[in-house]
Amino acid sequence: MFDERSNGTLGRALAYPLRRAACAARFWPWYVQVGLIYALSRLVSFCIFVAVARHQGPSPWGPGQPGYLDFINIWDAEWYERIYSGGYPEEIPRSDSGDTLTNAWAFYALFPFTVRIVHALTGLEWKVAAPLLATLAGLAAMLVIYKLFLLVGSRAAGRSHGFGTSSSRNRSGHENSLWGAALVAVFPVSPILQVGYAESLHLLLLAASLYLLLCRAYLTAVPIVLLMCLARPAGVPFAAMIAVHFLIRFINRRQDPFPLPEVLRAAGLGIASAVWAVAWPLIAWWVTGQFDAYTETETAWRGEDLVLFLPWFESGQRLFGDVFGLLAPLLLVLAAVVYLDSAAVRRIGTDLRVWCAAYMLYLLAFLHPQTSTFRLLLPLFPLALAAVYFSKSRAYRTAVVVLFLLLQIVWVAWLWLWNQLPGGGDYPP
Repeated sequence: MFDERSNGTLGRALAYPLRRAACAARFWPWYVQVGLIYALSRLVSFCIFVAVARHQGPSPWGPGQPGYLDFINIWDAEWYERIYSGGYPEEIPRSDSGDTLTNAWAFYALFPFTVRIVHALTGLEWKVAAPLLATLAGLAAMLVIYKLFLLVGSRAAGRSHGFGTSSSRNRSGHENSLWGAALVAVFPVSPILQVGYAESLHLLLLAASLYLLLCRAYLTAVPIVLLMCLARPAGVPFAAMIAVHFLIRFINRRQDPFPLPEVLRAAGLGIASAVWAVAWPLIAWWVTGQFDAYTETETAWRGEDLVLFLPWFESGQRLFGDVFGLLAPLLLVLAAVVYLDSAAVRRIGTDLRVWCAAYMLYLLAFLHPQTSTFRLLLPLFPLALAAVYFSKSRAYRTAVVVLFLLLQIVWVAWLWLWNQLPGGGDYPP
């Protein structure tokens, strides 16, 4: 048995190498630091998945207590696997009464078809290749996000009138960007970045598109935006953001020169983004011969016709009653406007603020709010940098990381774990 003195000695002996390793890590290349943070975050998510899987009973995907790869290959990962194996139906499936049935057209093609390429190159089966691709795409996304945050931070520092040497600003920019990337890596729904979903690939392409936009590499962004629009349905708010970006640059052309060649390149990106935004519905029309194949499929999943904004008011009334339920979405919008105009969020720059506002408006207009809404908040990742700007305190930033890790447990145990509801089915993650 150890006495208090020996316990203290042991604690100091264990803490010393950790402190030394942390100090040494500060001098590692930025990509090593970002990669290490991402690897540790995915290891934590792996442990959460494994622990929760031990409590999984029999489900539609197999017997209870599945292994890690079997446990993460459920929910929408099964749909992506179907696309990977058999592609898309040439006709929209219908019930005996003629109603559209849920089908693969609700899921975009880039991720499962990329897994096909991974399989062709490596011979790995879906349940290994899909999580591997997702995890590596997530790593690439974190590297691009770090560079995006560093660019935003350098511009914010250039606009500020504070004191400090260039080297101190560079250190501050690196630290803020690293913390911002860390918050994205441990975000409560970040376990999705290592499963067979398209989120990590879409996050990579979205971050790259935003980075190229801020660099004003308009033509370079065109193919990246196309791929992004074939990964997840975020093309409409992105095209809206490009339109606002173009308008702001044109209005401010005296202070920020906007020469004709750059005007044409920016306009080209705007037109391309608008076309790419509807690329997937057009592909569904081309393959099936049905003009509204994609929209009918989406409404089949929600079980009712699409009416803009209405589902939020209906959900508000179910949750809060007839009167306050009608006010709840309006209060949510007011809170979003106030937050996007806060000092910390203003520091991320106009373009990223416009993206967040456009994406929020898109969700409000088209989304049927449910438990999967939490996962759909991941494209708002620029707000992670705003959360870092809220305070320089390491205690505050560490507390946010810990809170996000705890919420990961909640998300996996509540939504990823299958527990059949009394009426059948379960809430989707």
